[in-house]
Amino acid sequence: MSHDGPMDRRRSVQVIAVTGGKGGVGKSTLSINLATGFALGGRKTLLLDGDLGLANADVMLGVTPKYTLGDVISGDRSLEEVLTPVRPNLSIVAGASGISALAGLGEAEHIGIVRAFSSLVDDIDVLVVDTPAGISAGVLQLTQAAQHIIVVVCDEPASVTDAYAVIKVLSAEHSIRHFKVVTNMTRSGGSGTQLFATLLKVTNRFLDVVLEHAADIPDDDFLRRAIREQRSVIDAYPGSAAGAALKRLVSKASQWEAPHGSRGNIEFFAERLVAPSGRRLQVIK
Repeated sequence: MSHDGPMDRRRSVQVIAVTGGKGGVGKSTLSINLATGFALGGRKTLLLDGDLGLANADVMLGVTPKYTLGDVISGDRSLEEVLTPVRPNLSIVAGASGISALAGLGEAEHIGIVRAFSSLVDDIDVLVVDTPAGISAGVLQLTQAAQHIIVVVCDEPASVTDAYAVIKVLSAEHSIRHFKVVTNMTRSGGSGTQLFATLLKVTNRFLDVVLEHAADIPDDDFLRRAIREQRSVIDAYPGSAAGAALKRLVSKASQWEAPHGSRGNIEFFAERLVAPSGRRLQVIK
């Protein structure tokens, strides 16, 4: 039986990790809006909240998951059972304490996680991974497994420093060379361009990486209003400055092609997520 045609193309799941190196840069808000934007465009999307203890994507979306990825790792639930519907074409998997256990999994659990994600291959088009803040083993595992990495940076010296640190570790330890940068919560015209230029200057000097300024999301009262309403601004206030900028990012991201050499499917994400490697699972301090 041939697998060519539309079904074969469906097996190519786009996997996007959103990271930032520190908290407070708007990473979870960006992840939620990116996932919602894909869903509004008709793409079946799964949002994986990889945060530990502080997992909040479900709260921000006004849903209450019964189970987390930890229930899949323990074998108590299938991945399908832990999916929490948010809206048409969008579901969320709460990370909670599940991701922290990945480093200690045995071979059977590894295989179980790969199979769990692989079972979704015909059910989703996009996987958006909201990674924890910092540069812990969990962050690196989630990020290096993705096809596309979005680094969120805001106009604070610590944000630029931490974004650089994430890029440095991923390039040095995992040979990742391409990064999408989103400047977030910028307060005046052109400040996002200047912020990107600052990060680009230091990476060009010290690292062998390629940065792309994927989007500039302005500071916007409508964004804060949407957060209070437990909604995404791209859905609640699409005509706002932030909503319009996020819609442009979704449109651009929909056209991103998988990096050269990427197998471009969700099995690949799952295999890299749990692949045993001494260096990969170290906590980088």
